[in-house]
Amino acid sequence: MVKFCSAVCSLCLLTVLLGADWSHWRGPHFNGSTDETDLPSKWSRTDNIAWSVNLPGAAAATPIVVANRVFVSSTNTENNTLQAMCFERQTGAMLWNKTVAEEIRRESYSNYASPSPVADTDVAIFFYGNGELVGFDHTGNELWSRNVQRDYGDFSFNWSFSTSPLIYDGRLYLQVLQRDVPVDGRGFKDRKNKSYLLAMDINTGETLWQVERRSDARLESREAFSTPIPYHHDGRTEILVVGGDDLSGHDPTDGKERWRWGTWNPDRIPHWRLVPSPVAGAGVILACAPKKDPIYAVRAGGRGKLDDTALAWVSQETMELTSDVPTPAFYDGDFFVLSDVRKSLARVDPQTGDVKWKIRTPGVKKFEASPLAADGKIYLINFVADVVVVDAADGTILNNISMADPEDDPVRSSVVAAHGNLWIRTNQQLFCVGKH
Repeated sequence: MVKFCSAVCSLCLLTVLLGADWSHWRGPHFNGSTDETDLPSKWSRTDNIAWSVNLPGAAAATPIVVANRVFVSSTNTENNTLQAMCFERQTGAMLWNKTVAEEIRRESYSNYASPSPVADTDVAIFFYGNGELVGFDHTGNELWSRNVQRDYGDFSFNWSFSTSPLIYDGRLYLQVLQRDVPVDGRGFKDRKNKSYLLAMDINTGETLWQVERRSDARLESREAFSTPIPYHHDGRTEILVVGGDDLSGHDPTDGKERWRWGTWNPDRIPHWRLVPSPVAGAGVILACAPKKDPIYAVRAGGRGKLDDTALAWVSQETMELTSDVPTPAFYDGDFFVLSDVRKSLARVDPQTGDVKWKIRTPGVKKFEASPLAADGKIYLINFVADVVVVDAADGTILNNISMADPEDDPVRSSVVAAHGNLWIRTNQQLFCVGKH
């Protein structure tokens, strides 16, 4: 019995020492944080770098790190193709590189490789803004593929569609929150386009269910580039979906809507497309209204149609607490809100909305990538790949490190942490920061 307990303790210690994966766009806790420790705060493009590799093109997709694999979604600008790539975590050696489709964009502002992959210990799944959805095993064998647009109709979005897939409790989830009428020739012309939440078998890609996600929003305000997020609170797990002027919670087993809140657009302004995903912690769920509008904190556990009595707080104009693109992080009991439009980073009490500290983000370039919170630090990256390291306790800027040439603009991929390292993706390179 003593030997057994010793073995278990050794295994647990080994697991801690080996570090955690970053298997989803917002990390192991689905909130932009990780329990990783001893992460670097000092490095350069050449110092304290375990390895770096060149990438064939730009993408906003965040690297995904599972076990000894690093999965990267990318464009190839020379061949005008979309790529699914896999690198060996410890050395950076390319293990496989698959061409998924031709044509990397339909407009200049973004490309189809904006969604981040998602993975578990057996399967890595890549989704692209043209509808291609492909599952690979970790050795690069294609398990299945499908195109969501071919299956359910063209995406009716003004810009290139981007949402990241979610693996949770053995299912693959994908949301499509879009206009109900065509835009620039995209979408059904003989009937309304439906917004929906889709659940699939991760091993086959087959649809388990598709649930319509209704909306009273108008035109572009129906469009959301957010990602569904799971949240477990008070014995209940649900999939959080935000967009179309509403935040809703869904049963993960069948997609049925349990509750909905949405009062931020009573006049139904038609141009409020939504980018930030929901983030939850301490029994509170944040929904970031578009442009320079407030952040709304909704108490978890609701049922049915909620009114504003369900709100824990709403940020005030004087706080300048807002986010148009980045998704906040939840870490060490608080929310960390990065505002691209107010050029600030704030630590916020989840129950009251009180700002514990707020700093101005340095420089003039925008910070649109969502923040990483880990090891007592907040990691930010701006359009020219300046990585800013902030002390989570008091907002002190610890370092500001340039990771790309100034013309490498815009960089939108978030910094992630896994297995004791930071992973930084610029438009031209992938860096593994720290020593193995």
